[in-house]
Amino acid sequence: MSTAFVKLLVTDLPRSLAFYEALGFERTQSEPPFVRLQWAGAVDVYLVAPPAQLQLEGRRGLGVLVGIRVEAPSGLDELLLRAQAQGAEVEGPTVQPWHTREVVVTDPDGYRLNFIEPA
Repeated sequence: MSTAFVKLLVTDLPRSLAFYEALGFERTQSEPPFVRLQWAGAVDVYLVAPPAQLQLEGRRGLGVLVGIRVEAPSGLDELLLRAQAQGAEVEGPTVQPWHTREVVVTDPDGYRLNFIEPA
């Protein structure tokens, strides 16, 4: 069986962890420098604090959208409110021609999370 996950290098692990948990991600494992989070028990996101000698500069994830399906009724609307409460940059919601409703949330390091539900 194969599974997919994403690792995100973050500049401030406690700040990023608080942000993702406020959006609704659940912490399932924490072994510094990694924190494993899950969305709805199905999507794994690892926040990684890089070694001190590695300097992270500029925006991360340029050109990449991390896609996450939202299954719960009113889930996208709730997520939108949570993201706005965190002061996150939010795009949408947008109804796409491929029959999805989407919100893009930018995290504190510039990673773009594309939350999707059926339209």
